[in-house]
Amino acid sequence: MCPDCQRPAAVGVHCVDCVRARPAVAPRTVAGARQGDGRPVVTQALLGLLVVVWLGQLVYPPLTGTLGFVPIISTAEPWRFVTAGLVHAPTLPLHLMLNGFALWSIGREVEGVLGRWRYGTLLALSTLASSVGVLWLTPVVPGAWDGTTVGASGAVFGLLGAGVLLEHRRGRQVGRQVVVLVVLAIAGFLLPGISWQGHVGGLVGGLMVGAVLVLAPRAHRTRWQVLGLVAVLAVLVALVLLRWAVVGPGFLL
Repeated sequence: MCPDCQRPAAVGVHCVDCVRARPAVAPRTVAGARQGDGRPVVTQALLGLLVVVWLGQLVYPPLTGTLGFVPIISTAEPWRFVTAGLVHAPTLPLHLMLNGFALWSIGREVEGVLGRWRYGTLLALSTLASSVGVLWLTPVVPGAWDGTTVGASGAVFGLLGAGVLLEHRRGRQVGRQVVVLVVLAIAGFLLPGISWQGHVGGLVGGLMVGAVLVLAPRAHRTRWQVLGLVAVLAVLVALVLLRWAVVGPGFLL
């Protein structure tokens, strides 16, 4: 083999024909997604859906009550656990704008690291976990147990939680992200009209999903991630069933 045909390798050299015959392997992120996998399609689609739903709320006001999460009727209408993340306060555009800005600012990078299906699963499970947090942490009293919770902030806190784990796994400093997370969490406790219960639930859900995605062994990583995500879903469903059993039929419709 002449010097012109040699291709340097980690050990020794390879011939040009061997290099050409070897299938190209796309570089992967710490979560197993392909690097540089295009535009943040899921983030863009979600933001578009949130705007469409909000406009639908303006045209058809009962839509807010149909999709928002209400603990007292969660057994009869369980879809509300997820659809609550799609609706926002119709009379307060700032609610949608703030959540949309947070999703766009944080979601694009997280989607790039996780890939589309992992990222979409993170959003869905974080939203579900947010409603589970409301179910468990809201006092079982009239005026609270029958209140409606709306907004994508649970998913935002899930992104923040998972994002901290991803940054740590990539060897980066996470101090700034932790500070932002703590400030937003404290604001949720202090400001009126904000569901801190949903924020706590979304954060816990995001941490659970993030841990599954970054800690999965490299060997058969996708298989382990899918099994772990199914386990997270099973835990959330079990928490819902347990809460319903603890509260009893007297406070459920």
